[in-house]
Order: sequence, then C-alpha cells, then structure tokens
Amino acid sequence: MEAVLEELIAALRCLPGVGNKSARRMALHLLERDRTGARRLIRALDVAAETVGHCSVCRTLTAASICARCKDPTRDAGLVCVVETPGDVLAIEAATDFQGLFHVLLGRLSPLDGIGPEELGLDQLESRLREGGVRELILATNASVEGEVTAHYLAEMAARHGVRATRIAQGVPTGGEIEYLDAGTLTHALSGRRDY
Repeated sequence: MEAVLEELIAALRCLPGVGNKSARRMALHLLERDRTGARRLIRALDVAAETVGHCSVCRTLTAASICARCKDPTRDAGLVCVVETPGDVLAIEAATDFQGLFHVLLGRLSPLDGIGPEELGLDQLESRLREGGVRELILATNASVEGEVTAHYLAEMAARHGVRATRIAQGVPTGGEIEYLDAGTLTHALSGRRDY
C-alpha cells in the first residue's frame, strides 16, 4: 500500500471507536467515491482546529471567547449543570429543555491518573460560586467511581458557598457515559435530580 494512503488510514484511526478496518473503509470511500466530501472534511477540520477553543466561563468548546450559552440572557444563570465533557453538554441540550448554564470539567477527579482539582478547572467553578447568583449546582458527572468522587467533591464545594447541590437522578447506568445515553433516560435523570 502506498505511504500516502497508509498515512490517511493511520490519521483516521485517531478517532474514537475507529480501528484499522473502519479507517481503511473511510479512506477508500473518500478517495474512490467522495472527493468533494474529502475536501469539505479537510476544510472543516482545518478551520475547527484553528478557531475552536474553550469558553472562558464554562469551558465548553466554542469559536468565541465566551460561548453563546453563557452570553444568552434568557438562560437561568442561577442553575449551573456540571458535566465532564462538551459532548455531555450537547447530549443534555439535545434531549432536554434545560435552560440553565453549564460548567465543563474536561474530565473527572482521578488521583491515580494524576487528575486533581487543578486539572479540572475547579478554581473557575469556585469563582462562579463565590460571585453569588448560583442557587443550584446540578452534579451531572458520570455514574462511575471517579464520577461519584467528583460529584462528592463538588457537593462539598457548593456547601461551602451556601449553594444547593443536586445529583441527577438514577437511570444513568453505573459506568455509563452521559454523552451516549438516549433522550428519555437523560430527560428522566435531569428532571428527577435529588439533593446530594
């Protein structure tokens, strides 16, 4: 196989869930049947890689310094939902009518992996709580051991600032990832949240 084709296949394997066979199938499809799509993909990836960063308020992905959600005056700034990834934000937005704000941790506490409060930007979240105005912190971390530890840490942080901490309701399976849940499960989990 030619080096250029091998490099394309290797590049596609960086995507989650894409093994060698899937990467080969994608590469061949783009080169044999959809060169226009390949060029569009190149342009979109190039623009995104150059312009997308993290919101300075909530840390989700955005091409602006502050994302559209954080700028939206119609959203309830007193209700902040803490999630692990930008994918979790998209999943909650797509499946529910949640109108509060978000805070994206970009991970979860995992001392064994060297991930502590500093790596999760918890100082930014604490600043939001300290400023006042937040009345409820919805803990929507994943139902894994690390997610539960993170939720417990966040609940203690909220308590120090007199902010109510709630945990999303069960329905999210243990070890499950919020980003991959169906709309019904997410809607039930968010609407049935409880005090932590």
